[in-house]
Amino acid sequence: MNLKKMYLKSAILFLLIALVSCSSDDDDMGNWIERSSFDGYTRGNSAAFVINDKGYVVAGYDGDDYMYDLWEYDKEGDYWVQKADFPGIPRTSAVGFSLNGKGYFGTGYDGDDELKDFWSYDPGTNTWAQKADFGGTARTGAIGFAVSGKGYIGTGYDGSELKDFWQYNDMTNEWVQLFGFGGNKRKEAAVFVIDDKAYIGTGLQNGAYQNDFYEFDGSSQTWKRLKDLDDEDEDYEILLANGVGFSLNGFGYFTGPNNDHWEYNPLIDTWDNMPDFEGAARQDAVAFSFSDKAFVLMGRSGSYYFDDNWEYRPDLESDLDD
Repeated sequence: MNLKKMYLKSAILFLLIALVSCSSDDDDMGNWIERSSFDGYTRGNSAAFVINDKGYVVAGYDGDDYMYDLWEYDKEGDYWVQKADFPGIPRTSAVGFSLNGKGYFGTGYDGDDELKDFWSYDPGTNTWAQKADFGGTARTGAIGFAVSGKGYIGTGYDGSELKDFWQYNDMTNEWVQLFGFGGNKRKEAAVFVIDDKAYIGTGLQNGAYQNDFYEFDGSSQTWKRLKDLDDEDEDYEILLANGVGFSLNGFGYFTGPNNDHWEYNPLIDTWDNMPDFEGAARQDAVAFSFSDKAFVLMGRSGSYYFDDNWEYRPDLESDLDD
């Protein structure tokens, strides 16, 4: 009888150790691997978009100058190619997104004024074309994304924080204001897209971090409020601005200025704290989301600007030495 009890206790102890070990392994999953650094000048507050299997970075600020150059990143070959310069006003804090095989870029700040001009880039001809001005007020620090065949720009700052969203139709070259967003005003927010839905959160209003988190369904053009980013029933607090959002393999990610890195599961509306971003702490970075890879790159820390490029691999165990 005593032997059976000892065997049972040993078996239970072994099971608990195994469960703890599995949990610990899960917590360690997610690795950052440094890739080919950006070939242009160091900078922050650029805009980025992805077309097919290429990533594009345009404009930004290097601490002295407002930029207008465009660069293409080949994720398979891990190299950069300079493309046609953006022909508009050099700027920082603009937005970019891809739509129907072209890149779109607009809004931002030129050192004196907020901007509202809007442009398209055709990678097939390596040319830019000016489009109808953004439908809202001239602004900086907005977010942009594309879902269900339409482009969207919203939030930002035009002298005060904003919460309006506007839809762009590339077929008609027209803007229409979108209604129904019940979130707070904000600037310097972050966004990612999963399965034709955009997820929007973080940012600042009146100097305070915003905790509300929303889903926009592109097919129905409806908004849904999700759990707050500091939900009292959950063990997390995701309060940040000037971070970056991206998606990969059906999950969404926010990477913050303090290297904190969060993974969102849309099936259960829950966040997990993942291994930290392994580059230097930064804000105003950009990200590329491909179907099989994701990258976070560039940005700044105070007056120091970066040109490094980091690939995120959620399927690998965290390793600070690679």
